[in-house]
Amino acid sequence: MVGINIHKNIKLFYYTKNAILQLIPRWFFRSRLDDMMRPKSDDDIDYLKKRVDYYNRLHTESALPKEVKSLKELRRGKKNTTYFFDSYEVTRYFNPRFLVKFKFGDITQVPKIPSIVKSRPINSNNEKSVLLKLNKVRHFIFVHDKNHFENKKNMLIGRGGVSERKPKRIAFYKKYFDHPLCDLGQTNQNSKFHFWYKKKISIEKHLKYKFILCLEGIDVSSNLKWVMSSSSIAVMSKPQFETWFMEGQLIPDFHYIHIRDDYSDLEEKLTYFIDNPDKCMNIIQNANAYVEQFKNKRREKLISLMVLEKYFIKTGQNL
Repeated sequence: MVGINIHKNIKLFYYTKNAILQLIPRWFFRSRLDDMMRPKSDDDIDYLKKRVDYYNRLHTESALPKEVKSLKELRRGKKNTTYFFDSYEVTRYFNPRFLVKFKFGDITQVPKIPSIVKSRPINSNNEKSVLLKLNKVRHFIFVHDKNHFENKKNMLIGRGGVSERKPKRIAFYKKYFDHPLCDLGQTNQNSKFHFWYKKKISIEKHLKYKFILCLEGIDVSSNLKWVMSSSSIAVMSKPQFETWFMEGQLIPDFHYIHIRDDYSDLEEKLTYFIDNPDKCMNIIQNANAYVEQFKNKRREKLISLMVLEKYFIKTGQNL
């Protein structure tokens, strides 16, 4: 019998819950918008505004082209189900006639018009990429790590898909696949790098290692959230893309072990942190504290609604 992965979101529950919510009329949610948008007495208003303005950097009003679809035209497709469910969870509170441009998937370029995305480049010109918490059943996983750091293996574990679309991983595996401080494996078999193939392992088995590789694939590293919630440490170069997790706010060697873009200092960094467990514990504590801000479900919902409200205002739509 296949065991339940205790560190994964239960997708059957996620799909069932969201399918049932589709049966509830929009007017019910719209009638609750004012109450949902009202901060609680213990909310830090400055904190809420800071996060809203981080996700939605639209400053000037910019009308959307007429060809942009309205909320009522948003449809679930075969390949965008989780994106549809996560966006509908927020959009259902607003007027279905409002226009909104969604770009689902791994987005690595800034769109020409203000658009709702899961991911965007980390740079000063990403204003038109408005982040929402999308595909969260896959990306937003946090763990309860019962393993003590000092009992974990003094090695870097790395498992993930490797393909021509993920050149950073190719470069890393070429350099370190046989290194004694690394246990690396490609989990897909449909590439020319079949000699790197190893079977997938559970999150629990990853947590037996002190260091976990979190290299970006097409956009962000999907394992970074759960690694930073554990008592292991993420090892990665400085991120180039970000999601709702605000990867652009992470501080090298404070929230994660930073390695150069060419990975040339990996052995040096791992050896240093193996010899300095107190430094490791500091990073783990900082990473865990950073993750905590995403665990308040009510507040996360409020911020999502505020981000979308700002989007409608900045695109000239009368609330």
